[in-house]
Amino acid sequence: MPTTTYIALLRAVNVGGTGKLPMAELRALCEGLGFSGARTYIASGNVVFRSELKEAAVKAALEEALAAYAGKPVGVLVRTGAEMAAVLAANPFAQAAPNRTVAIFLDAAPPADAARKASGLKDEQIALGTREIYVHYGSGMAASKLKVPAAQAGTARNMNTVATLAHWACDA
Repeated sequence: MPTTTYIALLRAVNVGGTGKLPMAELRALCEGLGFSGARTYIASGNVVFRSELKEAAVKAALEEALAAYAGKPVGVLVRTGAEMAAVLAANPFAQAAPNRTVAIFLDAAPPADAARKASGLKDEQIALGTREIYVHYGSGMAASKLKVPAAQAGTARNMNTVATLAHWACDA
């Protein structure tokens, strides 16, 4: 069976003191699940690896193993290397600073009214992707009051991180 390069993005890991998960543990967990070449990027729950499993099986295996490790559910969003490269290529705010633009990764397509239902909008811009919501924070994220209800089950990564993960996945 052919192997696929995947990127797993964990929700709420090593952010603000919650969900501590050393990246060495995440790599070991992935290897223990039979995923090969596990490589983590920064301490916020990003891991690139190869597997013969389908995306849904990868997600289920990781979520089960992480729940056993953490003692509570840990959300996981999974993309193939090609999908991550497509997210980067489709960035509607490519001319903006990559550290002020995020892709919020979702399991399914965002609802058509996701941008309209956002609140606290100041100078942010929102665009919908395939299974992502793109947000450009004109003044940066720190002072933003933006709330996007459709993004609650997702996890955001800035475009610098997306670019690195896409590059790693294509080199894997």
